[in-house]
Amino acid sequence: MPKRYHCPVELAVDVVGGKWRPVILAHLKEGVHRYGELRRRMPGISEKMLTQRLRELEADGLVLRHDHETTPPHVEYRLTEEGLSLAPVLQALYDWGAARAARTGTDIDEPSAA
Repeated sequence: MPKRYHCPVELAVDVVGGKWRPVILAHLKEGVHRYGELRRRMPGISEKMLTQRLRELEADGLVLRHDHETTPPHVEYRLTEEGLSLAPVLQALYDWGAARAARTGTDIDEPSAA
């Protein structure tokens, strides 16, 4: 029996909520990333947690995992069409967070992409 929701926000938070899911989605909104790139962009997440969250997002149909089947491993992650539909929401969260940081004097140390 499918889970019943009583508010669309409840469904949205169930799918993209948590500490790391929105952050992963926001990085993938920028384009295709390899696992190591995502790890460097999110220094506070453990490898186990990143792997778990990527698998969950893949199972939910938001992230596509492409294994090039090479040695050493070359695996890329990208947003699916469903994941891309979150782009405006992710941008709104980013903008709000940046504005909040400015209002409160909170430093945001964004790791470089390289």
